[in-house]
Amino acid sequence: MTTHNIVLIGASYAGLGTAHYLLRHTIPSLEKANKSNTTTYKLTLISATTHFYHKVGAPRFLASPDLIPLSKAFLPIADGFTSYPSSKFELIIGEAHSLNDTTKTIAIKPTYDSSSPPKSISYNTLILATGASSDSPLWSIPGSHETTISALKSTQSALPTAKTVLIAGGGPAGVETAGEIASLFPNIDTTLLSGSDRLLTRLRPALGAAAQSQLEALGVKVVHITRVKSAASHSGGGNTGTEVVFDDGTVRVVDVYISATGIQPNTSFLPPSWLTSKNYVITRDTTSLRGPVDGVYAIGDVAGYSLGGALDIMDAVRPLCATVLNDLSEGKMGKEGAFKQTVTETQLVPVGPKGGVG
Repeated sequence: MTTHNIVLIGASYAGLGTAHYLLRHTIPSLEKANKSNTTTYKLTLISATTHFYHKVGAPRFLASPDLIPLSKAFLPIADGFTSYPSSKFELIIGEAHSLNDTTKTIAIKPTYDSSSPPKSISYNTLILATGASSDSPLWSIPGSHETTISALKSTQSALPTAKTVLIAGGGPAGVETAGEIASLFPNIDTTLLSGSDRLLTRLRPALGAAAQSQLEALGVKVVHITRVKSAASHSGGGNTGTEVVFDDGTVRVVDVYISATGIQPNTSFLPPSWLTSKNYVITRDTTSLRGPVDGVYAIGDVAGYSLGGALDIMDAVRPLCATVLNDLSEGKMGKEGAFKQTVTETQLVPVGPKGGVG
């Protein structure tokens, strides 16, 4: 008997949703149809961290420990898979370091043991759900989840005594964070840099304008065009904080600096031929979600088709798994997935506890 190893890299929203669907539906369907019992199927989930981070709630997590406890922000990934037998599922904690598309092997570096050599994992089918990372650990886990917890706690402890806060990034994370801080700490001089000519550039201009009006009503100063060139810790004159250098050459020292910019896909370990010009995984079409080569698939923020957001993930899980089932059964089971992307505006961006746009 041979084992067909389905390797899924990434254990955030896209990866976890896909993993459970494969284990509950796809793999049982394949084995039920395999009457000769010559092939068994196993899912190997590779995660760089032991914990899932509910990062949608990050603006509230960082603003105050009283809004939402951190215990609800980080959940052990392994606890969600205890119902599956070890013959069908394995969780490996480590970061994908390199991939050999000729031998179909992935080198995995252990996250919590840097002295150990990379472990080689073989795959027959590969699903990429590695997502994207930000410059700040507030928004994504850079390896250990303890790093993100530490960053959140540091911000929480600094805000009650802060006089000035600067937030860089006019997307949903920056807008929501500015609203939460201004609502909880109305005496703080809070500034939000859009980095563009308006807020929420992926939404209609009217929604960005409405968000700005609501923020200004809360006392937030919204500044357009200006961008942050660099930021570094500062101590002098008895004060500590962050020295921020702007692209126009001006400098400002603030008590709390929050970067909500710099999203980059997690694809550095993949062959360059698999990537778009912006380093996202190539998807050959936006319906089947097949990747750059046969047997490789992509879902979520890392995929070239994605517009970002929760709907692009939730709506894609079932079609992706349908395509995998169709391919592994050589067209004998079901039809390939037919992902229908939602292109209308569906995003809701909170602005403080009593406001929002979308």
